Amino acid sequence: MGQVTHEQANLMLRLFELRREPRLRQAREWFISKYEPSKPEEMMKKYPPGSEENTNIRMVTSYWEMCASLVNRGLIDDELYFENNGEAWLVWDKIKGFVAAWRTMMKNPIVFANLEAMIQRMDAWRERKAPGSTEAIRQMMQQMAQMRAKAGGS
Repeated sequence: MGQVTHEQANLMLRLFELRREPRLRQAREWFISKYEPSKPEEMMKKYPPGSEENTNIRMVTSYWEMCASLVNRGLIDDELYFENNGEAWLVWDKIKGFVAAWRTMMKNPIVFANLEAMIQRMDAWRERKAPGSTEAIRQMMQQMAQMRAKAGGS
């Protein structure tokens, strides 16, 4: 664990304040509970550009990419951030299967590179602190998605 400064703590609090902004909170709630496409083509069909759902996706992913950029540059201590921001992992877990297609489509190999790099460190940190917890969280999220699908009549 690094030395956490007051400046880092204040930046963490500012990021938390941004998370509480009503429109971002709404987008995050939708993303966590309803965003579950199985492939990039399905995502574009279900959530086309210009739709509220597409806006939600862009708001959530760009917020967490921005946070990861700050952490990756050392502006916030990794451990301080990881202890307080599990949602970033969840967002990455929901988009990671599409990132390669997005990078190709946008001809931009660094799309979500900050989030990807930070989550790799977060996974390693979590495995050191609580071995097996990442897989347990992933399984829990799959079960919740299955329950939502059943409840929705799928």
